Amino acid sequence: QVQLVESGGGLVQAGGSLRLSCAASGRIFSIDAMGWYLEAPGKQRELVAAITSGGVTNYADSVKGRFTISRDNAKNTVYLQMNSLKPEDTAVYYCNAHIDISGYGPMFVYWGQGTQVTVSS
Repeated sequence: QVQLVESGGGLVQAGGSLRLSCAASGRIFSIDAMGWYLEAPGKQRELVAAITSGGVTNYADSVKGRFTISRDNAKNTVYLQMNSLKPEDTAVYYCNAHIDISGYGPMFVYWGQGTQVTVSS
């Protein structure tokens, strides 16, 4: 019953910016960590950025200094601000969230539907 809906992807020129959003809805008691992953064809999904419920972040080395992850807990939403985009950032980006649906655990991992980011040179 939990749904993560992504938006904000698209086509942008190198050096440009995009802001991805991912909103969780449904049967949710609380959300712990949320994150963004990328997936290229034939490759495994890999971490881009993650953020805990308290705002502690971590990033892949390739995006440090360019991307910023943030969240609005009141809206159950996580964002990825993507600046100084490079063609190699082109991928499908998926959000995820660790969610407690009961208030007593355990946490389950949910995924968004993916949003395409294409960076042209």
